Amino acid sequence: MTPPALPRPWFEGDATALARHIAAGGCSARQALERSLADLAAVEPTLNAVALLRPELGHQHAAALDGEWAACRSDAERAALLQRRPFFGVPLLLKDVGPATALRGLPSRMGSRLSGEGMEWPADGTLIQRYLAAGFVPYGRSTSPELGMNASTEAAAYGGPTRNPWNPAHSSGGSSGGAAAVTASGANTIAHANDGAGSIRIPASACGLIGLKPSRGLMPVGPLAGEGWGGLTTDHMLTRSVRDCARALFVGAGADAGAPYAAPPLPADGLLTLEQPPRGLRIGLVDTFYEGDPVHPEVAAAVRRFAAQLEGLGHQVQPVRLALRTLDVLHPVMLAVATGTAVLLDGVAQARDRAIGADEVEPVVWSAYQTARSLSAADYLRAVERFHAFSRHMAAFHQQHDLLLTPTLAEPPAPLGRWVMDLGRSADYIDYRLGPQGLWRYSPFCPLANATGAPAISLPAGRSATGLPIGAMLAADFGHDLLLLRVAAQWEAAHGPAPMPFNREDRW
Repeated sequence: MTPPALPRPWFEGDATALARHIAAGGCSARQALERSLADLAAVEPTLNAVALLRPELGHQHAAALDGEWAACRSDAERAALLQRRPFFGVPLLLKDVGPATALRGLPSRMGSRLSGEGMEWPADGTLIQRYLAAGFVPYGRSTSPELGMNASTEAAAYGGPTRNPWNPAHSSGGSSGGAAAVTASGANTIAHANDGAGSIRIPASACGLIGLKPSRGLMPVGPLAGEGWGGLTTDHMLTRSVRDCARALFVGAGADAGAPYAAPPLPADGLLTLEQPPRGLRIGLVDTFYEGDPVHPEVAAAVRRFAAQLEGLGHQVQPVRLALRTLDVLHPVMLAVATGTAVLLDGVAQARDRAIGADEVEPVVWSAYQTARSLSAADYLRAVERFHAFSRHMAAFHQQHDLLLTPTLAEPPAPLGRWVMDLGRSADYIDYRLGPQGLWRYSPFCPLANATGAPAISLPAGRSATGLPIGAMLAADFGHDLLLLRVAAQWEAAHGPAPMPFNREDRW
């Protein structure tokens, strides 16, 4: 039976349209925030997608923007204001994990019971400073699994799972599950997210959204960090339109002072090229596990339909086999994730002058902590060397193919409870992630782009027989983020935006 649709939000367009609506005088920034808060209050009992609300902080930023708008004396001045601040007045939830969007006055719990009501930040992140300059109005934080370590957002710290707006019995994905649920519900037009092993693309697939993982080094992480999880992580947004995805990338991108490395800068006129469809791309299709094992048949069918749509746009799509084994890719990624988790937990222990206890974190997180403690420095460096080997391998692939097309997930969105991190059958981190019934069978494709640093985007390719979203993922060579956005824009223009849970007409 089809679950009932969520209530319709006050504004059904994307973030770009909302900013234009506010700048044109359709409502004030404070009114937009109030209406979004009301929408959020209506869906939050179902979704459980909010970790922290600070409406007073949002009102402070919105009031300042309204003051700027009131000072404009002509339509030309208001247009110039929107040009400077392309997301003028758009309410924004920040993910509860990650230093890039550190914001004083908006603490983070990291999806964990460790920090109580939240960890206060000593400085604002460079990325959030750019988001504020672009006109965003941050007013809270969205939910994440503990320390961002899961593909389903079911953190004990929030008192229950975050639910999928398409069907509340299913996962909204992770680790940016709260961001996806809020955006797909319509309560917000856009939400901040980050990605260390698929954490933007997994929830995008699960909730029928657009999720781009940018190239390594394209987005700033400082000043509080140089990189996350050994360079696996990066920040961006979950969006309902390609133009929002692109515009948000351009306002946030660019290495900040002291960054350990930087991706090639985006061209100044890059947004204009979205209207120039790429021609005749060579796209390699992998619609099974790397070893050839089948994915869920509905996922395979959706990705093949997506491939046919790309062919209809003039591209060449050919089946390929990568000379990779799934577990060979995922194992070093999971070691780096565990090591980064241990560094964070050791920092918490040092700050409070008391060791972390097994009863303070979820069992799989505790096991990851112990796994990292068992590793040597050489083990970690060997994992990093594997990342470099994958980068060389995929660079050779991209000499023959412009893009790689795979499913985003190997199955439709999982039922809640399947990936909770205190599973009775096993609290062993390696078994939980890489065992015979491990999480890798659900998300085998996303971590490769994190290991190589390449950009990858999940697009809503279809729905399952029960109405759950299914995503297709395109990956490009390092630094070719704009190519992914151009292809995505071309596909979206031809096939239209995906439906939202409050408007379920089948447009695929």
